[in-house]
Amino acid sequence: MTLADTYTLNNGEKIPVVGFGTWQTPDGEVAEASVISAIEAGYRHIDTAAIYGNETSIGHGIAKSGIAREDLYVTTKLWNNNVTYESAAAAIDESLSKLGLDYLDLYLIHWPNPSAIRETIGFEKRNADVWRAMEDAVRAGKIKSIGISNFREHHIEALLKTAEILPVVNQLYINPSDQQEAVVAYNTAHSILTQAYSPLGRGELLAVPALVEIAEKHGKSTAQVILKWSLQKGFLPLPKSVTPSRIIENGNLFDFELSDKDITLIDGLHGAGSLTSNPDEVGH
Repeated sequence: MTLADTYTLNNGEKIPVVGFGTWQTPDGEVAEASVISAIEAGYRHIDTAAIYGNETSIGHGIAKSGIAREDLYVTTKLWNNNVTYESAAAAIDESLSKLGLDYLDLYLIHWPNPSAIRETIGFEKRNADVWRAMEDAVRAGKIKSIGISNFREHHIEALLKTAEILPVVNQLYINPSDQQEAVVAYNTAHSILTQAYSPLGRGELLAVPALVEIAEKHGKSTAQVILKWSLQKGFLPLPKSVTPSRIIENGNLFDFELSDKDITLIDGLHGAGSLTSNPDEVGH
C-alpha cells in the first residue's frame, strides 16, 4: 500500500486511505508550504474546512504542487453559521472560490448541532436544509461526495429521514484514547467510512509506555504506530503537521504491520491521557 491507495465509498468513489490534516495550520506561507510538502511526500488527500481560515493558502499550495487536479482528493466543511439552504449553497461556492477549484471531492457538515440553532430551528431541520443544498451541489457537479463530521447516531438517524444521498463518511475525533465504539459500529453498519481527525490525540499519547514499547519493537515512531493502528482498524486517519520531516514520517506506514497482540494492547488504552470528545463542542 501507499498514500495513494484508496477506500471505496458507498457511492463508488475512491478516497485515499490517509489524508493530510490542516486544522490549526496558519493561513499564508505556512499552510501553503505544508501542503506542497505533503504532496511531495506522496499525500494525495488534503483535508481543510471553512472555519480553519486557510482555504485560500491550501488552494495556492495545491496549484503550485504541479499535481493534476484529478490526482488529488480535496475535502472542506460547512461551518456552523450556515443554517439554511441558501447559506449552505453560498458557502459551497465560497469554499470553491477560495480553494481555486472547479469541484470538491468531499464536503462535510462540520458539526451536527451548533449552539446557535438549539433554541430556534433545531438540528434536525438545519441539517436537512443544508444537506439538501449539498445534494443539489452534487447534482450540479460542484461536489463529488458529501458526508458528515462529529455526528452521533441520533444525528445520523434524523438526517437519513430526508436525505436522498447517503453520507459517505463520518469524520470523528478518534485515537486509541477515545475510540467512540458505538458510533463507529453505527457507521460500519450503514456503510459510512470513519475518518479519524486528531488521530494522534493532543500529544499525550506519544509518551504512553505501551505505545513506546510497540514502536521500539517495530523500529518505528510512536506516531507511526498510532496511525497504523487507525489504518488496521479500518479508519482513515488525518495526521497534521507543518514540519516536513514529520509529514514524511507520518506517511511512512506501509512497511510494517501491527500484530493482533499489538492491536489488542492499543485497544485497551481507551481513556489514556484523559482525552475526551464532545459532539456538541465547536472547536473542530
